[in-house]
Amino acid sequence: MIVVLFFFWRIFDFIIIFFSQKIIPYLGFFPYKDQLPGFNLPSWISALANFDGLHYISIARNGYAQYEQAFFPLYSILIKFLTPLFFNNQLLTGLLISNVSFLIGLFIFSKYLKLMSSNNQQFNNLTIVFILLFPTSFFFGAVYTEGLFFLLLISTLYFLKKENYLAVIVFAFLTSLTRLVGVFLIVPIVFHLIQRIVPPKVGDNNQTMKQLNNGFILNTKYLILALSPLLGLGLYCLYLFKTTGDPLFFLTSQPIFGANRSSHLILLPQVYWRYFKIFLTAAHDSRFYVSVVEFFTFNFVFIILIFDLFKNLKIKNWKLIENCKLKIENYDLLALNIFSFSNLILPTLTGTFSSIPRYSLFSLSFFIYLAQIKNNLIKYLIFIVFLILHILLLGYFTQGYFIS
Repeated sequence: MIVVLFFFWRIFDFIIIFFSQKIIPYLGFFPYKDQLPGFNLPSWISALANFDGLHYISIARNGYAQYEQAFFPLYSILIKFLTPLFFNNQLLTGLLISNVSFLIGLFIFSKYLKLMSSNNQQFNNLTIVFILLFPTSFFFGAVYTEGLFFLLLISTLYFLKKENYLAVIVFAFLTSLTRLVGVFLIVPIVFHLIQRIVPPKVGDNNQTMKQLNNGFILNTKYLILALSPLLGLGLYCLYLFKTTGDPLFFLTSQPIFGANRSSHLILLPQVYWRYFKIFLTAAHDSRFYVSVVEFFTFNFVFIILIFDLFKNLKIKNWKLIENCKLKIENYDLLALNIFSFSNLILPTLTGTFSSIPRYSLFSLSFFIYLAQIKNNLIKYLIFIVFLILHILLLGYFTQGYFIS
């Protein structure tokens, strides 16, 4: 079933790209665009390397140019070393890495969902359908890190559930070497270890803290496991310190890439205020409508994640007990929800909702909640909205308009 869904999704996207090139005027104002014809691929394929994709290819070819350190290294490293296997074509190699990674990731995600949902295959398939229909899901198959990151993220969560800790350490390390948000895997890992270290019923808070301290500090395996999501980021920071003198250059270089990003911390209310000003004063061009999509995507995902949290509270994942204490009965769902919130909020700290439609792809609790909606009318409405936006965003993206 997953293979069928995957190939239907791929064929559908390529049909959209093909007809978009005949309908939508080409804009194509982005660096390295003149290199696309040199890869000798049909334009409806090479268009999937627009914008960031060409930066990853440039890094694979020539190493980091100035300010390209905003892009984490693992994806470009894989392109560089696998390119000789695929006709020395970096764009083709990037597409294969993304699509194969995503397909494998879907298989592992299905297995992970079975562990989380008592083997409800209909629920599993519906969750995957929501992911594939999401307006920006085409990035999973583009020359972007989405496909690879999805595989690494899901593998970490799956092997954590299976208690294969060596695999968790490896995949968590690679995840934060691919994208910054990978460091938030520390949340599900720590929550998992709390379940391992602290017995289900502990009445003495002092005794509980003692057990946690002993479990994390005295048990080297658990300590390495808990810190493993930081290892990839730490290695990249060390590289940046040696090459640029700034271990956080991936952050300080962000403003160079537009979208009015800031290298300083911007809180969410300030981001809302900025978008209200855009809606009231900006010209109604393509960038205005992208801002509308960014704003409503953020709020829709944010609200669904809140509903998911309260649903978890209601279905006995948390239960109020004596003395107003909380008893957490399902650490996995809680941890995944916190990870999903972190994934959504982190990019907004640069002062914008730019690229939120793409970043939302990894707020997995969002898709799991949508698959659990019992009202078929609501589900069909969401399907239709997702499908329409998917067609529009993919068409404009491949014609050189910045979408996410």
